[in-house]
Amino acid sequence: MILELDALSHRYDDDDPAVEDISFGVEQGELVALLGPSGCGKTTLVQAIAGHLQPSEGEVRLRGADVTESPPESRDVGLVFQEPTLFPHMTVAENVAYGLRPAGIEADQREQRVQEYLTLVALGEQADASPGNLSGGQKRRVELARALAPEPDLLLLDEPLSALDRRLRKQLQDEIARIQSETGVTTLFVTHDQEEAMALADRLVVMNGGTVSAVGEPRELYERPPNRFVAEFLGRSNTITAEVTGRHTPAVELGAEMRRISIEKAGGVPDAVICQLRPRDLTISPQEDDRAAVSLPGRVESVDDLGRRYDVTVELDRGDSVVVEGTDSPPSVGDSVRVQAAADSLSVFSGNGQRLDHWAVERSLKPKPELRLK
Repeated sequence: MILELDALSHRYDDDDPAVEDISFGVEQGELVALLGPSGCGKTTLVQAIAGHLQPSEGEVRLRGADVTESPPESRDVGLVFQEPTLFPHMTVAENVAYGLRPAGIEADQREQRVQEYLTLVALGEQADASPGNLSGGQKRRVELARALAPEPDLLLLDEPLSALDRRLRKQLQDEIARIQSETGVTTLFVTHDQEEAMALADRLVVMNGGTVSAVGEPRELYERPPNRFVAEFLGRSNTITAEVTGRHTPAVELGAEMRRISIEKAGGVPDAVICQLRPRDLTISPQEDDRAAVSLPGRVESVDDLGRRYDVTVELDRGDSVVVEGTDSPPSVGDSVRVQAAADSLSVFSGNGQRLDHWAVERSLKPKPELRLK
C-alpha cells in the first residue's frame, strides 16, 4: 500500500471537524479519485497528505511509514495545485528542474530527466520558453512534468483542471490518463466533477460533509449506490419518496395499479422509503406494459431538445416529477403517458438514506408484478 489514511480527523480552532474519521488506502499504480462537493474536506485531506497540515487525530502512512508529523520535503509526494504555480522568471526547463536538486538528483542527470518528462507531456520543444508564452493547457502540462520529474511515490492532483474550459479539460483528462498509464505512478486525483472522476479513476472515494460516503469502482457505485447521497451525486437521478403502509405486511404502493414494494427487513420497518431511478433507465409509453416493474401514469410537463438527446419532464399523477432521457422523438407537452422502468434499474433507500437490499421481481395472484425487498 503506497498511501494509507487511518482514522484521520482535523478541526480548525474550535469549529466542527473539517474531516472526521477518514480511512482509506491507495495501492501501488492505482489512480484513485477523491470526489465530493465543495466544502466536503478534500483540500484538508490533500494538505494533510502533502504535509502542509498536521491533522488533529489519526495517521498518514506512506509505504507503511508514519509520516503524520514529517515535513513536506521529507515525503516523496508530487503535487499539482488547483492554481498555476510556475515561476514566471524561469524557463520551462528550469521550472521542471526546480525540485530535482532537493530530491538528490545529480547535476549530470538533471538535464536528461527534464527532457524526458517534457517529452512525456509533449512539450519537448518548449524547454527554453517562458511560462508567459504558454497556453493554459501547456502550463498545466509543465506543472505535471515538474511534479513527476523527481519520480515520487505518490502524485497528488488537486483539482488541476477546474479552471480550464470544457474542451481543454477533456484534452488534459486524456493526457493524464495516458501519462499515468505510461509511468505507473500512484495517483490521488482530487475533483468535484463526477464525469471527470468516473472517466479517469480505478476507484472512487466519495466524500460528503467531512466523512467518506463510499469507496468503490466507478461503475459499481453508479449502478448500485450504497446510499442516497452517492446515488444523487454520481450522475443524474430522480427520487420518489413514499410512506410505508402496513405493519404486519409493510409495503409501498407505486401508483394506483398496486405495484408494491414489500419490505422484509431485520431490525424494524422504516417509516418511508426513497426510490431512485436514473433518467436514462426510464422509458415513456402511451400505454401500460405489464412486464415493467415500475409503471406510473403522468402528464408531459416539458420537453428539452439537447441535441444528442431529449429530456422529457413528466409530472406523475402521484405528485412527483421525473426526468426521462431518450433519443427517440418525444411526446408533446400535455400528453398523458406512462413512465416505466425495469426492476434492475431501481434503487431503494430507507428514510435515513441507506440502501435496502436485496430485492427481486415476483408475480403475486394479481396480474401485476410485485417488487419485494428481502
